[in-house]
Amino acid sequence: MKKPDNKTLIRQYVEQIENTGDVSSIHEFISEDYTEVYEGERYPIGIQGAIDHILGVRRVFPDLTIKIENQISEGDWVVTIYSATGSFQNEWFGMKPTGKLITFTGVNVDRIKVGKIIEHGGAVNMFEPLLKAGVIEKK
Repeated sequence: MKKPDNKTLIRQYVEQIENTGDVSSIHEFISEDYTEVYEGERYPIGIQGAIDHILGVRRVFPDLTIKIENQISEGDWVVTIYSATGSFQNEWFGMKPTGKLITFTGVNVDRIKVGKIIEHGGAVNMFEPLLKAGVIEKK
């Protein structure tokens, strides 16, 4: 069976794993050598780290839905522009849940190797949505 192209792989990962929280088939998408990149630092977290991340996000936003707005692919790299919506249901980094629906946008940058995601990084705009939802208060 032919492997999907890189953009399709990312789209399937978002639809089947991130949007459902069902991590039972995550090994089909994530490499054993999976690394997250944050603020220039590399964190090799593997499949278990990816599972922990998905379940952690779903704990805070149990009804999270990610919509892919656009994708660009070049070589091993896929850039995905997305919007996401979810209700803030559990404490997150000391912030108290409001139960309110929060919509935010972001950009993911993923590298694919041998048909699996091996590296992930990106940026998300959370400040303004959290401020609007009353999670962060103006002083």
